[in-house]
Amino acid sequence: MDTRTEKPVVVGIDGSGRALRALIWGARDAFLHALPLRIVHTLPRYEADFPLFPPGRFEVAEGRAREAVAEAVALVEQAYPDVRIETATPMSSPAAALVEASGTAHAVVLGSKGDNVGNLLLGSTALQVVGHTDCPVVVVGHVSAGHDRVAVGTDGSANSLPALAYAFDQAQLRGAELRVVSALGLPQGWPRHLLRPLPEDDDEVAARRAEIEAQVAPLLERHPGVKVTLDVHRLDPLETLEIASHHADLLVLGSRGRGGFHGLALGSTTHQMLHFATCPVAVVRSGAPTAG
Repeated sequence: MDTRTEKPVVVGIDGSGRALRALIWGARDAFLHALPLRIVHTLPRYEADFPLFPPGRFEVAEGRAREAVAEAVALVEQAYPDVRIETATPMSSPAAALVEASGTAHAVVLGSKGDNVGNLLLGSTALQVVGHTDCPVVVVGHVSAGHDRVAVGTDGSANSLPALAYAFDQAQLRGAELRVVSALGLPQGWPRHLLRPLPEDDDEVAARRAEIEAQVAPLLERHPGVKVTLDVHRLDPLETLEIASHHADLLVLGSRGRGGFHGLALGSTTHQMLHFATCPVAVVRSGAPTAG
């Protein structure tokens, strides 16, 4: 393969602990896919912001960037010596740099927030990158390992297909079980305080399961070694996905699902799961190419 045509796994770092966790996740992903790893650390936009810079501040920022990049390279070389590493320190905002890099990336990986986001659960950079890239974006807030399971949420619609394909790919490379989750919520008119018993002969649940089985069938043919469990039921989607994240090493979601408004960058379920999932979350846009 001509390595010049390989799409790298791009990781954004800023020296924070969460960024380093994202770095290790991205390095492993690059290793599993036999792809290069591109480490991106942005610098202040010197020309645009020059009047605001006290003398010497830009040089300090450059020095910190060099240290952060050198530390990141050393960590990856130690953990994954076979991964080819590229580095970039563009003068740009982090979100703009990662969105630009995503145009030629296999995936973009970043922490859920950086050093200067206060107590927010999810930084603005992560939200902007997830909302404006066409390649998969993995947001690493919490790192989980040892479950040997990838979870993917689907609503049975065509918008879910790229997320399902990405999840199959990840499960195969990791030797992990794949749990396909679809929660329809309570039947219309069902008393919200009465969660049990739910109707056993639910036509909507049966129809959803049939849709998902049809989606999964060709992916199983391409990934025969992946063990798949279907979990289709009448529970709250957010609660179901959050629980699934407790028992997975990766949660994969589409950018928006059935009934999503065209033009919206991110569906409400995916947006909330980026805040509350307890494992890394991969967001795969509905227009993204499916994995083979």
